[in-house]
Amino acid sequence: MKKNYYITTPIYYPSANLHIGHAYCTTCCDAIARYRRYRGYNTYFLTGADEHGEKIEKNANAKGMTPQEFVDEIVEGIQNLWKALEITNDDFIRTSQKRHTIVVQKIFSRLLEQGDIYLGKYKGWYCTPCESFWTDTQVGEEHICPDCGRKVHEAEEEAYFFKVSKYVDRLLRFYEEHPDFIYPESRKNEMLNTFIKPGLEDLCISRTSFSWGVPIRENPKHIIYVWIDALVNYISALGYLSDDVKKFQEFWGENTEIVHVIGNDITRFHTIYWPVLLMALDLRLPDKVFVHGLLMMKDGKMSKSKGNVVNPYPLIEKYGVDAVRYYLVRETIFGQDGTFSPEQFVERLNMDLANDYGNLLSRTVSMIEKYFNGVIPTYVGNVTEFDQSLRDSVKETITKYEEGFENLHITDSFIAVMDLVSRANKYIDETAPWSLAKDKEKIKELASVMSHLANVIYVSSIMLKPVLIHAADKALDALGVSNELREYKNIYEFGKVSNLKVHKIDPLFPRLDVIKETEYIKELMKNK
Repeated sequence: MKKNYYITTPIYYPSANLHIGHAYCTTCCDAIARYRRYRGYNTYFLTGADEHGEKIEKNANAKGMTPQEFVDEIVEGIQNLWKALEITNDDFIRTSQKRHTIVVQKIFSRLLEQGDIYLGKYKGWYCTPCESFWTDTQVGEEHICPDCGRKVHEAEEEAYFFKVSKYVDRLLRFYEEHPDFIYPESRKNEMLNTFIKPGLEDLCISRTSFSWGVPIRENPKHIIYVWIDALVNYISALGYLSDDVKKFQEFWGENTEIVHVIGNDITRFHTIYWPVLLMALDLRLPDKVFVHGLLMMKDGKMSKSKGNVVNPYPLIEKYGVDAVRYYLVRETIFGQDGTFSPEQFVERLNMDLANDYGNLLSRTVSMIEKYFNGVIPTYVGNVTEFDQSLRDSVKETITKYEEGFENLHITDSFIAVMDLVSRANKYIDETAPWSLAKDKEKIKELASVMSHLANVIYVSSIMLKPVLIHAADKALDALGVSNELREYKNIYEFGKVSNLKVHKIDPLFPRLDVIKETEYIKELMKNK
């Protein structure tokens, strides 16, 4: 088993401030990184900003700023958002940083020298927002960009090309030998049928019509095409071709599981051009490119240009970072498209966090205080007829939870935990501890019920820690759990929580007024 783990988000394009759709991807990756660290993996988590290109240059000019000033301002906002969401990235790579641009230039020079790059002329249909050239077939009679749906225009210029065609057969073999490389599989089929089988042309990788980018050392009037520049971030951040390559050797070596999490609009670049570029550099390829879905609004794709975005800051401020993180990770199945609505947001928090998890903790602590002077009874195994069933549920949940994370189906992991929480609430109804407490001869049954409930809350809270980064620890505080007992390995042995003094705490998640809070969020969306 590989014990190093390297996970990356896409590097975000700072053409405007980020919205909750970007927060979705980064929060999910953060939960994965936290889980891996929790399990003892040597984990490295990278995110960053893709700062070059014609669109940035135009936006900066329109504001009377230099491109660097423009991106500096927006990147500060991105980093502040990650701090607000308490994202635990180990590095934040910016493509305008010297450490990155030097590596990009060295890579270009190497590929030029070995004949994988050549100078030619490019004529085609160009989409400025996507910074992509397209063929006649791809844009169709209406001349529409297949990625973003906007109009494209004809462009011709001297350009350098990357010999993608040289590596197509090798890329196809890699797909066959690594069937899990692209998830979901529908994305792999799309790459094969839409881009590779019709004939993969050599890739245009330079521009001369603008200056905001990485200049080619051998021909400085050319700027390196933004996608080649951007993709290299995954290795430049690790120190590839730098004076200190220790981190690169550690996290791009064969003992590391490498996972890129991306949005579906950049699948082609990460599953075709990035693998080919790595092949040309004689470097290993990632283990998985996981294409997550979009977090959309009822009126379609969430878009800064449409103005239908949701700002995460007021949500974090009002409902807490745990609530926002939980909603993002739980509401939409990771890998599928989802829809944000104020009603769903409020109802999800009420149903899962207030009614189920928070209420289970509150009820259990109150009963332990009432019936056992605030001390969790010693675990003695099965006593009531419902105990074994609950323990079986715990075991099944741990398996589902870990399988979910291993396959990046993290929504399934948290659904499994919340199903266990719901099962524990049902167990209270089945055992009726208030009735057991009336019969002195049933003190053992009552003690078993309290012990089982405390241990289910303990196990559930341990598993919820990657997303409920504060509330899970508060729940463990309420149970009197020591730091040593909070290590993940302890959940495999049921009954670890015994003879501990419980403490009453304020409700973890107060129940929300659905109508009032829904209206509040709708107003936020109007004000943006």
